[in-house]
Amino acid sequence: MCSTCGCAEGNLYIEGDEHRPHSAFRSAPFSPAPRPAAALTGITFAPQRSDAGDLHYGHGEAGTHAPGISQRQMLEVEINVLDKNNQLAARNRARFAAREQLVLNLVSSPGSGKTTLLTETLKRLNEHVSCAVIEGDQQTVNDAARIRETGTPAIQVNTGKGCHLDAQMIADAAPRLPLADNGILFIENVGNLVCPASFDLGERHKVAVLSVTEGEDKPLKYPHMFAAASVMLLNKVDLLPYLNFDVDKCLAYAREVNPDIEILLVSATRGDGMDAWLNWLENERCA
Repeated sequence: MCSTCGCAEGNLYIEGDEHRPHSAFRSAPFSPAPRPAAALTGITFAPQRSDAGDLHYGHGEAGTHAPGISQRQMLEVEINVLDKNNQLAARNRARFAAREQLVLNLVSSPGSGKTTLLTETLKRLNEHVSCAVIEGDQQTVNDAARIRETGTPAIQVNTGKGCHLDAQMIADAAPRLPLADNGILFIENVGNLVCPASFDLGERHKVAVLSVTEGEDKPLKYPHMFAAASVMLLNKVDLLPYLNFDVDKCLAYAREVNPDIEILLVSATRGDGMDAWLNWLENERCA
């Protein structure tokens, strides 16, 4: 995971930091809690095997590989990192719950259409629901600028070399957004189907966005993400006539990984499924 690949060593930038160099929340004390390894690893997926000499580095108690580091060392690092993150996420969740705010963590690979789907969603919601957005990318403020063009307050979080958002970043960014009680906070995570699966931000749900241009076997290739998601939005369905994409297989693969996942077929550009998506949002907001 990224605690061993070094992705967290980049420069973090949150819009407004030049005026607020320190967050009061960042100085909150942390005490690691004892935690069994089994609680961390969660679901175990057996790699598919063949006789072609394929290499599989997902074995062992850490479920990953790094040169010169033992499985036990990697597991201890992962436990420490995620334990601290989970404590911060619990604080975030309590703050959001106190204001009855619906918080969603949008996750996907790059190019799935997350930002376009989000802008079209906001255009439909802004008239009657208070919304705000935290945008996660390694660099640029491009996506936050796109969101603000819809009239929605947004703040950009640049993770530098980091490949995901974490609970501390959300704790720093969320208070800067003017979100009303009972509103919806959308967190658009860094485009990555690996590391964001492990990091709780304090959201109520992870929403996985999968584009039909990516191939129907993505849920099997990246099972931890789809296992962690409550909802999968199969996006860009307007392109289906031009692609060799088996929708039924894709849905079956997603449910093989996560039998409880809710699936909606949508097209941000043509509008397919947007009413069903908005109804889901409203039901969750009022829950």
